[in-house]
Amino acid sequence: MSGVILAESAGFCFGVQRAVDEALKIQKEHNVKIYTLGPLIHNNDVVKFLEENNIFSIELDNIDNLNKDDVIVIRSHGVSEAVFNRLEDKQLTVLNATCPFVTNIQKKVKKYSKEGYHIVILGDENHPEVIGINGWCEDKAIITKDGTFKNSIPQKVCVVAQTTEKMKNWENTLNHLKSVKEVLAFNTICSATEARQKSTNKISKEADAMIVIGGKNSSNTTKLYQIAKENCANTIHVENVKELPIDFIKNNNAKKIGVTAGASTPDWIIKEVLDIMNTENSNFEDQLSLMDELDKRFAIGDEVQGEILSKTRDSILVSLVGYKSDGVIPYPELSAKEDPITFSESLNIGDSIKAKVIKLQNGDGYVVLSRLEAEREEAFKELQEFFNEGKTFEITISEAKDQGLVANYKGVRIFVPASQIDTKFTNNKSDFIGTNLEVKLIDFSLRNPVKIVASRRILIEDVKNAEDAKVWESFNLGDVVKGHVKRFTSFGAFIEINGIDGLLHLSQISWNHIKTAGEVLKEGQIVDVKIIGLDKEAKKLSLSIKELMDKPWDNAKEKYPEESIVLGKVVRLNDFGAFIELEPGVDGLVHISKISHNRIEHPSEVLKIGDEIKAKILNVDEENKRIGLSIKDI
Repeated sequence: MSGVILAESAGFCFGVQRAVDEALKIQKEHNVKIYTLGPLIHNNDVVKFLEENNIFSIELDNIDNLNKDDVIVIRSHGVSEAVFNRLEDKQLTVLNATCPFVTNIQKKVKKYSKEGYHIVILGDENHPEVIGINGWCEDKAIITKDGTFKNSIPQKVCVVAQTTEKMKNWENTLNHLKSVKEVLAFNTICSATEARQKSTNKISKEADAMIVIGGKNSSNTTKLYQIAKENCANTIHVENVKELPIDFIKNNNAKKIGVTAGASTPDWIIKEVLDIMNTENSNFEDQLSLMDELDKRFAIGDEVQGEILSKTRDSILVSLVGYKSDGVIPYPELSAKEDPITFSESLNIGDSIKAKVIKLQNGDGYVVLSRLEAEREEAFKELQEFFNEGKTFEITISEAKDQGLVANYKGVRIFVPASQIDTKFTNNKSDFIGTNLEVKLIDFSLRNPVKIVASRRILIEDVKNAEDAKVWESFNLGDVVKGHVKRFTSFGAFIEINGIDGLLHLSQISWNHIKTAGEVLKEGQIVDVKIIGLDKEAKKLSLSIKELMDKPWDNAKEKYPEESIVLGKVVRLNDFGAFIELEPGVDGLVHISKISHNRIEHPSEVLKIGDEIKAKILNVDEENKRIGLSIKDI
């Protein structure tokens, strides 16, 4: 028994299916006899089916037979701009079912012909699609059937192709245009056509016999037959099951029979052929299952995998096997991990690529895909793992706001609040734009993926806490260490020692009486201090400079013998006398009765602060830190 191989891409393409569906829909809406300008598609069986549904073909030469407001449908091949105008002038109800891919070619031809480009069309000059395209550049296009040219070519051309052309002819066309100075080339061969040609080429090399199903006047079906015939001599072209030769079905010498179909061939005709082949072949059910599989439908969010058909200036075309249309990935939807243009250069025709459906159909009839969304889904999974396990990761800052920083991680928006940028206040957030930051997630939920919050501050604090722990461990009560004066307060100064702030109280700065720390110290000054208080658990550190100085009252009796005359400075005055500084930390008191021989009510009558005076030492009390002085006894 022979085995039947069905081509992966076979039957109605998107444009043909759309034209048939539109015609049926229009007829149902108007509920009258409607017309198509020429056969809607090149398939006699489908044309008969349409006639049964009150949809009839009419040629342009007979258009005058129609009445005002009669409905006429433009078929998928499209027409020239002049034909459009003629139909509208006759006040017909014109409904355009031109294949979006063909419409795209028409727009390009019109645009670039107006910009001074000579239009080159690869295709059959007698095919209605090519005739229509040529009409959008005032019928001035240079048309080549196989890529060769009889006459010299202008030095500024825009080249397009009939949607059903062979890739081999397209490549040949470009080769013959190499000598042209300026070539603007648009590969407008329909991706569905290219996919059919590829799959036909593949199975015809494996098969002992080939059946090509489709209209005899169908351009794309004819090209499939030519491709199959080149690889498999035993190839036949049939329009339907009635044309299938019995001797071909009964041919026991063919172990593998390949089946493919043109873009104008509906599924039911293909199934009829497979059904009759079932008489001699056991894998019919497998083929029907394959056909069902090849009739898939899209839904937003579907993940699909396809083969790259071509790359344009702004997008990548993807063949989606089993679907009625192909996909397009715009460059902005290509990647968030790296520059999309750079990434596109690493992709090759024929590469497999995964993406997600974000729009069922654009203006050109393609399914719009996003590789970016597929990346984002992977990124969400990674972020979930980072959050659950407390892992850190790197982000690149793209935007600075008053509230914080915005970054992008593989297509996912990450927000770093201003309070989480650093341990200290950040003035110029814009300085972070374009920089990479290591962060940790502090708020994440797949239920609310819009709000993903990260922190850099936590990591800085973790590092600092680890460093601080080592420093605290190194501190011991009584240690003498170096630090720098960080800031002043009303009660003293804070000294930073290896990143730890310690308090130097006002009373521990000097043996002298001082009102502010700034009288003795300067911010940034390096000083030696002694640790006089240490609480590692509460993280409190008390420091002293005074403790490193000699105590001024030590050996006071020896330094200041009684009955001696000493020079000092008036530092304080009060009702009962004047305090005289003999040295920093050692003051003596001149009682009011010992200031002058004259009677005075207050010391300020005779003395003022800052005066240098000589006095006699009357007594010294080291234990109570008191020295009695007299000015009048000198």
